[in-house]
Amino acid sequence: MKTWHYALIVFLGGCCLGILSTFVKLAYAAGYSMSEVTGSQVLVGTFIIWIVYLFIQKKKLHVIQTLKLVLAGIPMGLTGLLYYQSLQTLEASLAIICLFQFIWIGTLIEWMFYKKRPSTGKILSIVVLLSGSILAAGFLGESIESISWQGAIWGILSAFTFSIFIFLSGIIGKEIPAIQKSALLSTGCLLINFILFPPLFLVDFPTVIGIAPYGLVLGIFGVVLPPLLFSIGMPHVGPSFGTILTASELPVAVIMSAFVLSEQISMYQWTGVALILGGIVFGNLKQMKIID
Repeated sequence: MKTWHYALIVFLGGCCLGILSTFVKLAYAAGYSMSEVTGSQVLVGTFIIWIVYLFIQKKKLHVIQTLKLVLAGIPMGLTGLLYYQSLQTLEASLAIICLFQFIWIGTLIEWMFYKKRPSTGKILSIVVLLSGSILAAGFLGESIESISWQGAIWGILSAFTFSIFIFLSGIIGKEIPAIQKSALLSTGCLLINFILFPPLFLVDFPTVIGIAPYGLVLGIFGVVLPPLLFSIGMPHVGPSFGTILTASELPVAVIMSAFVLSEQISMYQWTGVALILGGIVFGNLKQMKIID
């Protein structure tokens, strides 16, 4: 594969994540709780990826390697829990803006871990991104009074855990087949979800049947595809550029919230989205030349 192929794979992984908020909102509207939504998602997704795992060639792993990958899946599970918690009180278009802060958080983590100070252009890009986030969140519009600050805090926390997951998926288990790696990551995601929110809904048959369609969509686009695509692409594009590419989730989430959920997206917010995307391009022109 060429580098731009791997970049496209990571980009598509971000697009998958952008779909989630819409279906979570639909599940909430149907009367299901956060524990039921997240539980069905991780259970269905982990089941699917392990079924696929049975039919692929495996690499023999040491116990430490296995444990590292399972633990690396914990931030992925926490991201879903925190993000879905924010969606209980925030509109999907606002919650995704909070999660989107992983852009600058990922740069900070890279600086701390690799001692690689961001360039002036990268810092300027982050400033543009933050400015765009303020606009996209509606802070300068009439919707400011309706914003739940508690929901915003949950969303920001999900950005931190998502940044950690992206970073770990790029540095752990590079030599392990993507399906095998994804199966272990999803197992960690499942464990942390069921520890924090025991799946009591599984004993209620009507609830299981009702939540199943939502769990299937969320499981595929939230548990199966993102870690699989990130496992394939992240080791080749690197955590810094990979973090930028996963920002594809933002336009997907905002567009779906506007057209599927009929949420009102103001001109302030659309301008903010445009600023964010412009900041991404501006801050990564050199990396983009690599994949031309």
